[in-house]
Amino acid sequence: MAFLFREAEKIICAVIFLGMTLLGFANVVVRYGTNFSLAATEELLTNGFLLLTVFGAAIAARRGEHLAVTLIHDILPPVLRRAVFIFSAFVSVTLLALSAYFSWEVLFNQWSSGIQSYALGIPAWYYQAAVPFGFALILFRYLQHAFETTRPSSTGQVETLPHV
Repeated sequence: MAFLFREAEKIICAVIFLGMTLLGFANVVVRYGTNFSLAATEELLTNGFLLLTVFGAAIAARRGEHLAVTLIHDILPPVLRRAVFIFSAFVSVTLLALSAYFSWEVLFNQWSSGIQSYALGIPAWYYQAAVPFGFALILFRYLQHAFETTRPSSTGQVETLPHV
C-alpha cells in the first residue's frame, strides 16, 4: 500500500499514457484502413494530455525538478538561498492552492450547468474531475519536497538547497 501511495502519480501517468497510445493507434489504423476517423479520439487525447501534464507536474514537484530560473539564487550566500527557497515555496504553495480551488470551482460550474463535451456528448465535468485532485497532489508533493529540503540532516546541517 505504501508503494501505491508513494508512486500514485507515476501509476496514473502510465495508465493514461498507455490508454492514449492505444487510442491514437486505433484511430490511425481505422483512418488508414477505412478512410473514416474516430472523431471522439481528439477529445479524449486532448483531455488525456491535460491529465498527463497535471500528474507529471506532481512527479516533478516531488523530485524538486520543477522549472526554475536560478540566476539570482546561484549568486546568493547559503543563508539567503534558504530564505529565497522558503519564499518561493510559500509562493508556490499559494499558487497551487489557488489552482486547486479554482479548478474545483470550474468542476462545480460544469457539473451544475450541465455542459456537455463536443464530440461524445458526455458531461464535460468528467474530464475536469481529476484536475483539482491533481493540483492538490502537486501541492502535497511540493510540500514533501520542501520539508525534505529544509530539514536538518543527521549532522545538524541543512541539506544543500536545490535551485529554486
